[in-house]
Amino acid sequence: MLALYKSTIIKRRLVLRRQVGELTDAEQLSFTFSTEICNKTVKNRSKKSSKKGNSSTNSKLPPVCYEIITLKTKKKKKMAAEIFPNKKPANSNSNSVQQYHQQNLNNNNTIPSPHWRGLCATIRERNAVMFNNDLMADVHFVVGPPGGTQRIPGHKYVLAVGSSVFHAMFYGELAEDKDEIRIPDVEPAAFLAMLKYLYCDEIDLAADTVLATLYAAKKYIVPHLARACVNFLETSLSAKNACVLLSQSCLFEEPDLTQRCWEVIEAQAELALKSEGFCDIDIQTFESILNRETLNAKEIVVFEAALSWAEAECHRQGLTPTTENKRKVLGKALYLIRIPTMALDDFANGAAQSGVLTLNETNDIFLWYTAVKKPDLQFVSNPRKGLVPQRCHRFQSCAYRSNQWRYRGRCDSIQFAVDKRVFIAGFGLYGSSCGSAEYSAKIELKRQGVILGQNLSKYFSDGASNTFPVWFEYPVQIEPDTFYTASVVLDGNELSYFGQEGMTEVQCGKVTVQFQCSSDSTNGTGVQGGQIPELIFYA
Repeated sequence: MLALYKSTIIKRRLVLRRQVGELTDAEQLSFTFSTEICNKTVKNRSKKSSKKGNSSTNSKLPPVCYEIITLKTKKKKKMAAEIFPNKKPANSNSNSVQQYHQQNLNNNNTIPSPHWRGLCATIRERNAVMFNNDLMADVHFVVGPPGGTQRIPGHKYVLAVGSSVFHAMFYGELAEDKDEIRIPDVEPAAFLAMLKYLYCDEIDLAADTVLATLYAAKKYIVPHLARACVNFLETSLSAKNACVLLSQSCLFEEPDLTQRCWEVIEAQAELALKSEGFCDIDIQTFESILNRETLNAKEIVVFEAALSWAEAECHRQGLTPTTENKRKVLGKALYLIRIPTMALDDFANGAAQSGVLTLNETNDIFLWYTAVKKPDLQFVSNPRKGLVPQRCHRFQSCAYRSNQWRYRGRCDSIQFAVDKRVFIAGFGLYGSSCGSAEYSAKIELKRQGVILGQNLSKYFSDGASNTFPVWFEYPVQIEPDTFYTASVVLDGNELSYFGQEGMTEVQCGKVTVQFQCSSDSTNGTGVQGGQIPELIFYA
């Protein structure tokens, strides 16, 4: 009887739920099944009792049992964040949590409200309150170089869960029980960015601290944060910062970032060499750039950039930037500059009068230019190979008619997008269909209305149906999966060839280019036909 009572506990709340129709389908099925089982059990027990002759004695049988048998389903267990979605009630709990978070970021002595646990539905939100907070902190860090330190609280368990270095520091065999740990080689802002990731699962990067954050992530082996830093650097990579990032990528042993830096430096070499960041690189990176065979730059630009770097290096070493000291800090790297490959005018008006070369070196190089029997030089005398431009041709054929293609100051334009980062060096344009002619071309490259590159130049057409290149002053960096607008305004012979049977997508090597019509086009050029038959780019 005790087992029967235990198995037939009355759950009247379930009965009420059934009456008001709140039971789910699974519960309703279980309810019916359980009721039938319980009724059969009661009947069997009643028959056995009547046979024994004690049906009118002892305690009464309990009423029918309404026990819910939980059916096993394949539903995934829900996390707290799913059970408690981000709702914004009248008291704005999420705003309160964010307020504590911001206070902690600015002031590590903030004491949260005594009811802060009730404001945080998930463990992530509760950990976020502990970020940079003295509450329950069992370790403190003095971060930054002398004179610029900041005392930051921490919680050993949270830090050890997110970093194997912190785990070894606090719980390893050689763990030291220190209440305060000094970290002079990490910037406070970078250390806080790392802690924010460990506590809050948030990655907050800024251009001025991302390198320092990457250093902290590498030092404490936080791989996901380090990967995020590298991705941030890759997306913000440009000719202005490529040389500095090249130096840092080698230091941090990030080969993918190193390759991306080389792609930018090679394609936009002259911009990279003229950037301020070039003067800040170390001697090893400096020599590797000068030694690059595919550097796409004039040698006089390389020489002038080397002198600028030498002047900055003199200041770093506490030397007066005289020509003698510049030569001294350059050392053997000077011979990596391919001075004999310069144009004669560039050498005579530039390198020969710089004072960096000795008199014998200057005479020998002049003889190299003019003499039949050329002297031996310490300088590399072979020109750099540079980069070979690729051409994306979007038309399958071209034609000409007596009334097309005319140019009266109207714009020919087309939009394009690529699936990989490339560098647009110029456009290939059609020329005259009525014999030789000269054209003046104003080319332009825009993204969302912002001009990224433009140039005004002339090209000569010999009457053939092939295309003629028109170049930008510097190659323009093009990011993937974004549409850019290529435009040209031509002035010259009104009758020229034009493309037809245009393609919306062209595979050019490893790069896929998509085309679409541009609203800037006022002269008839579109996807199916018109001008701008080619994009010339480096990839």
